[in-house]
Amino acid sequence: MTTLTVTTTPAASAPADWLVIGVAQTPDGPVPATEATTDEAVGGELSALLTAFGATGVPGEALRLPGPAGIPGAPVLAVGLGPAPADRDGYGAETLRRAAGEAARTLAGADRIALALPARTVEAVEAVALGALLGSYTFTAYRTTRPTPPVREATVLVDGGLRAVAEAAVRRARTVAEEVNRARDLVNTPANDLYPESFAAAVATAGREHGLAVQVLDEHALAAGGYGGILGVGQGSVRPPRLVRIAHTHPRATTTLAFVGKGITYDSGGISLKPVGANEIMKRDMSGAAAVLAAVLAAARLDLAVNVTGWLALAENMPSGSALRPGDVLRMYGGRTVEVLNTDAEGRLVLADALVRAAEEQPDALVDVATLTAATRFGLGDHVFAVMGDDTFRDRVLAAARDAGERAWPMPLPEELRGSLDSRVADIANYGARMGGGLVAGLFLREFVPAGTPWAHLDIAGPAFNEGRPHGHTPSGGTGCAVRTLVRLAAGAAAGEPSAVATPADGTEDR
Repeated sequence: MTTLTVTTTPAASAPADWLVIGVAQTPDGPVPATEATTDEAVGGELSALLTAFGATGVPGEALRLPGPAGIPGAPVLAVGLGPAPADRDGYGAETLRRAAGEAARTLAGADRIALALPARTVEAVEAVALGALLGSYTFTAYRTTRPTPPVREATVLVDGGLRAVAEAAVRRARTVAEEVNRARDLVNTPANDLYPESFAAAVATAGREHGLAVQVLDEHALAAGGYGGILGVGQGSVRPPRLVRIAHTHPRATTTLAFVGKGITYDSGGISLKPVGANEIMKRDMSGAAAVLAAVLAAARLDLAVNVTGWLALAENMPSGSALRPGDVLRMYGGRTVEVLNTDAEGRLVLADALVRAAEEQPDALVDVATLTAATRFGLGDHVFAVMGDDTFRDRVLAAARDAGERAWPMPLPEELRGSLDSRVADIANYGARMGGGLVAGLFLREFVPAGTPWAHLDIAGPAFNEGRPHGHTPSGGTGCAVRTLVRLAAGAAAGEPSAVATPADGTEDR
């Protein structure tokens, strides 16, 4: 990973191979969005170069410029920040994260770059640092040729008054970036190498490294415990399923959060086989479990004063002579029965078992994360994830996503759709109305959450895996979606934010 440092050296004299500046859009054209003295120090040459080379300042733009005479030895990379903000606090954190990520990707192979972006607060410094580290990510485990290496060292330029707090901000950014990139690595690993047993082993290794308690239930323990959903989904594969628990506990914690992740290491659809063209990226179907693991590890490494327990429901959904069939009935953990009408609606089955088990420990709030439905992807696209649940806690999760710079949108749980899950032979069916299918999936999961428990469901089917070109700090392939949101939620709970795990004012759920 790129080495990150902080300096108070003025941008015009910072030693680097490249100087990265921001470009603001104004009615009078593009202007440098960096230290006010920088352009003055070089006689206004930066502004002149931006105009001469056709810079616009639009977000995502990365334009290489020759270095002005007053900046010795360093060419300039100008990255667009969008319209100049009217607010004196400057650009928002996510704008800075994306710009720094764009710069780091564009300058891959450089030895040293200086990031002279307008980071005027400690939050902005952390955003620039995190964006640069996330933008430097590459997945090379299966490359036999040497790819272009990431930037070796990135230096964030800060005001002298921020130096002390900036160092701590960079350390936080490094921790979060390493865990987001851990999730990305897991998502990008092909299913012939990442399957339930090997995934569980990776969790155990990470747990030992960071001193966390890890418990792994294999297929025999799952059978003895009555985990019919996880076992049913995994019964068609030669790779048996696992349920993994990893926990961060803190001596000063007063709040406990439980995160549950869907970990389908490969999803063929089972007997309800996916159509041609829908299978190629199905190694990504464990993105929720990867996000949960990374968030628990980040909470521990940041020493957040909150208890966070992660539950990874791991299975491979395959067609075979032993596979789950449409029409089969499963007895789930806790005793409820589910008629399986569609074996490609398997994620909700493994999550249901894990939700019931997680709720037995009576956490203050419960969050599940899953690449659950194509319907949500159709509705929100590939850059926004859905959040469902009881209104109060759902809104807290949405606020955490906003604070973390991840795009999320509230979705309802319409009661009129619940009837479509009624089964003729079991307590509930795993598949209902096709229209609003993402909401129906949320309604199914709600059935396995105890009344009164604050709960949110994150459907990350769209943004968990980027099939297109990289952009900002987002690579192609696994993105690490939801890690930052979960970490922000845990940090809020640790800080005692009153709405972090609040229940509705009258003590009831919005059901």
